[in-house]
Amino acid sequence: MRRLEQYVSAGGKRLRCGYTTGTCAAAATRAATDLLLGGACEPAVVVSVPAGIDVVVEVEHRRSEMGWACCAVRKDAGDDPDVTDGVLVYARVSRSDDSGVTIDGGEGVGRVTKAGLDQPVGAAAINSVPRAMIADAARASAREHGYGGGLDVVISIPAGVELARRTFNPRLGIVGGISVLGTTGIVRPMSEDALVQAIAAELGVLRAAGARHVLVVPGNYGLVYARDALGLDVRDAVTCANYLGATVDEAVRLGFTSMRLVGHLGKMIKVAGGVMNTHSRVADCRAEVFAAHAALVGASREVVQAIMEAPTTDAMAEVLRGADLLDETMASVMHRLGDVLVARAGDGMHVDVTVFSGNESWHVQKGPAPVDINPL
Repeated sequence: MRRLEQYVSAGGKRLRCGYTTGTCAAAATRAATDLLLGGACEPAVVVSVPAGIDVVVEVEHRRSEMGWACCAVRKDAGDDPDVTDGVLVYARVSRSDDSGVTIDGGEGVGRVTKAGLDQPVGAAAINSVPRAMIADAARASAREHGYGGGLDVVISIPAGVELARRTFNPRLGIVGGISVLGTTGIVRPMSEDALVQAIAAELGVLRAAGARHVLVVPGNYGLVYARDALGLDVRDAVTCANYLGATVDEAVRLGFTSMRLVGHLGKMIKVAGGVMNTHSRVADCRAEVFAAHAALVGASREVVQAIMEAPTTDAMAEVLRGADLLDETMASVMHRLGDVLVARAGDGMHVDVTVFSGNESWHVQKGPAPVDINPL
């Protein structure tokens, strides 16, 4: 397999980039179209990707019969922990009586069953940018071989049937396989854009189904607490990871009128400090925010110093509990947290926030009254 020798820095490491499934589908299409129209294809094909570069992708499978040809390339995700790394992506190309290039999905490519995604209900889960790349690859080959007729392209990823269980696809209403994705054609390892796009897609599906109110949790701690301690229905909960700001922005853009947020103190204390990407490499103001609010409610210098020296927010809470200032401090924190979220959301969204630590929790509501709210 020919590797893409393009690198990015992430987390202090030099990581190799890879190809999206869209790039693989386009490369397989180019090879299959060459084989169909010219009777042969090169060991590797060149594909122009939206990132503005040409990539060389090796062809691992070739087969042709009367009227059609099929080729496959192997997905190389670089150093990204992508579940599709190493799978074969097939393109079967055949001549058509219709004009232009038609694109569909075969085995292992999911079908869209819910509105709100990039493709309409019933279509193969091949997003718009990969569709354009596939069509461009087929047309480029047709021009070189002097062919002016139509072409039908079917993309298949046989391993996708099993892999789909390890993706967000079932929750998004994509059944039977994985999605063919990619906006640049290049996989950037540990891409924040990819994670934010997944969150946006999940919000889009909920909104298209008529939801106006959304439950958001940063991760499994929040999910379990929302379900077990608060008794909330978590089946449609959206996990925002570290990207709460981007999640709020997208929810507002889509027209959600209220957000219920349930999170552990360790992340939510950062948000109270105005941090909307809570990853530790971006910011860690936990002690500073806690100490500031403790000082506001009258904590002594010794208590503030103990907070600053505590290793975790749970330990900071213990310091305040010992000084009989925890609830008063948390009331100040929650007031500020609500203000920060409402400022981010603007005037159009009600926010309802629960923060927990151990067996204790604190709650605040801010913003306009929710419209037609249903219990979450």
